Amino acid sequence: MEKHKISFLTNLFLFVVFFTHIPNGYSQENENMDTKSVFWQKVQFGGGLGLGFGTGFTNISVAPSAIYNFNEYFATGLGVQYSYVKQRNFYQSNIYGGSVLALFNPIEQIQLSTELEQLRVNTSYDSFYGGFSDDFWNTALFLGAGYRTQNVTIGLRYNVCIKKIKGFMPMLLFLL
Repeated sequence: MEKHKISFLTNLFLFVVFFTHIPNGYSQENENMDTKSVFWQKVQFGGGLGLGFGTGFTNISVAPSAIYNFNEYFATGLGVQYSYVKQRNFYQSNIYGGSVLALFNPIEQIQLSTELEQLRVNTSYDSFYGGFSDDFWNTALFLGAGYRTQNVTIGLRYNVCIKKIKGFMPMLLFLL
């Protein structure tokens, strides 16, 4: 009887050890599956965020963008933007819209750009100054050139749709 008890406990112990310490096994090959497609590997996201507050003045802007890199020389993308500007007791404006852009890098350090931007502008003025509002679409076509280093580009861009003001050519310094 004692022999059966020891045999039973030994078998139970081996059974528990065997089934609780089995190494993992797979019936199929375990391949490292890359879930990110080639398309998304060529997309980069960016944009801008601006906050400005002062005595009676508020400026908030959000401008996300996405750019698809076709190769090391050419990229294109889309952007959207929203801005809220208010000067207390005088002016309030909501500006929103989108843009399409193209980037060309003839060499690694030089970036040429073109961007077509369409914005809706909703503006209202305080009644003290006559109390009126103005709603309109603003279209801009920017041509630019800049110096590029890693993920930063510093340069100039010019809106070819803007009217010259007595020989003054407005340009905008940009940082991408």
